[in-house]
Amino acid sequence: MTTDNRTALVLGANGGVGGEIAMALLRRNWTVKALVRDPKSAAARWQGGVDAPEWIAGDAMDAASVLAAAEGTALIVHAVNPPGYRDWDTLVLPMIDNTIAAARWAGATIVLPGTVYNFGPDAFDNPTETAAQNAVTRKGRIRVEMEARLRMASWDGARALIVRCGDFFGPRAANNWFSQGLVKPGKPVSSISYPGRKGTGHQWAYLPDVGETVAALVGRRDELAPFEVFHMDGHWDPDGTRMIEAIRTVAGSDVSVSRFPWWALTLASPFVALFREMREMRYLWNVPLRMRNAKLVKLLGKEPHTDWETAVRSTLAGMGSLRA
Repeated sequence: MTTDNRTALVLGANGGVGGEIAMALLRRNWTVKALVRDPKSAAARWQGGVDAPEWIAGDAMDAASVLAAAEGTALIVHAVNPPGYRDWDTLVLPMIDNTIAAARWAGATIVLPGTVYNFGPDAFDNPTETAAQNAVTRKGRIRVEMEARLRMASWDGARALIVRCGDFFGPRAANNWFSQGLVKPGKPVSSISYPGRKGTGHQWAYLPDVGETVAALVGRRDELAPFEVFHMDGHWDPDGTRMIEAIRTVAGSDVSVSRFPWWALTLASPFVALFREMREMRYLWNVPLRMRNAKLVKLLGKEPHTDWETAVRSTLAGMGSLRA
């Protein structure tokens, strides 16, 4: 396949992972278009410097909008999610179907930032890219179905690249365990509330590293099969203390550490969609489920990786959670 066309459409460019992928592509001299509901607001909030996408008004739920925006593109990054974890059952699959239809029409490769949620506790320590996906949560089962639809589309001429990652954190990340569970955004860190079982490992993914990894893989897409899945190793915390140590190094050694109040999350779950989703993912804090990156490293030579303290400092600064 030819890689001369360097125009990408990013769905979800005003979000954490979509924004980081868009910035990584722009740094590699891609022309990036971004489909958003409010281009003026998205442009005002853009944090990627002078290089910015071409903001296009539209909605990922509107097939015609996606189709029109995809004209002339070689790549469609599907990084869009329903806000606040609401209406996943009715919105997520129609959106991926719209992306698949637009990619077929434009002859573009689809990129999907994936997650560890596809795997259930049975995957345990080291699921490979082809391991059985026995998701035990609603969100996980929808993720599995998204990937299944991309695989089926690849049998019929489409191309898809999936990069699965651990729990996101980063300067522009929102609605994630770091900012909703471990520390409180908007004020200096005074305490850490850790959700994990003592001694149990947990896998994190720093979003700028995810963006760099996706951009590097896209640069090698002429070497890939029509359907490819890669795992990122990201930031592996072997026993739950490495992330705590990094936060305390950046925010101050006087920061206290306590157990996450799962009981309170359980009580609030019937009323708050985000809390219901977080509660469903509790198993990932009780088993050391680590996706390895051997396939990724074999292709790229190494995985883009920011050191723990730099990644945590950037994340806390983006949350407004560092002391003056």
